Amino acid sequence: MENVMSGAIPSKDLFMMCSALNTSAFRELPQGFHFRMCRPDELETWKEMLLDFPHTPEIHSEYMQIMTDYYDNVYAQKSDLFFQKCLLVCNENDTPIGRGFIWKAYDKVSTIHWYKVLKEYENRGIGRAILTQIMRELKEEDYPVFLHTHPSSFRAIKLYSDFGFCLISDPKVGYRNNDLDECLPILEKFMPKSDFSNLKIVKAPQYFLEVAATSHVEEF
Repeated sequence: MENVMSGAIPSKDLFMMCSALNTSAFRELPQGFHFRMCRPDELETWKEMLLDFPHTPEIHSEYMQIMTDYYDNVYAQKSDLFFQKCLLVCNENDTPIGRGFIWKAYDKVSTIHWYKVLKEYENRGIGRAILTQIMRELKEEDYPVFLHTHPSSFRAIKLYSDFGFCLISDPKVGYRNNDLDECLPILEKFMPKSDFSNLKIVKAPQYFLEVAATSHVEEF
């Protein structure tokens, strides 16, 4: 799961799948930053990372509740595993500035969760390094890998595409609508022409669609 806010772009749902990793997209973390796992005492910091935009106390409270509910519904019963999986990027002061990890949604399918780089650290190659770190640890049997995103994350969608992710064409994924038809004109408007033309569209495997429909809880 991923969350990017943009008032200019409607909040629609998109899904992507990677069946074959393009390792030529790999990049190492820039100098001055390091990876480590999230500590239990940093859970509130982890939740707050998506709130790196001007917001009111009401919005802060609303989003923290969303994150708390998600943690409780998806991770709480496997909290030890969550902290083993939850990767952070930190600056030279060991302050978290990015995050992302792979999670077995519904205990069956590999998914990318909560990929994020704070806005002030964007455009430094940190996001690419996060994807490199989490994708290079996957084994052949972990594929395909899935993710959920939004059209406002068009820069991330370009990055995912570089790694081998394709947009999923199926009209529904679990109990969520897939808004691909509505989102393609948005992506075409905001993405450079060459990046948009490189996007690929595929059908999801039937087993994945069946697994996603086993629960009303959105696990990715």
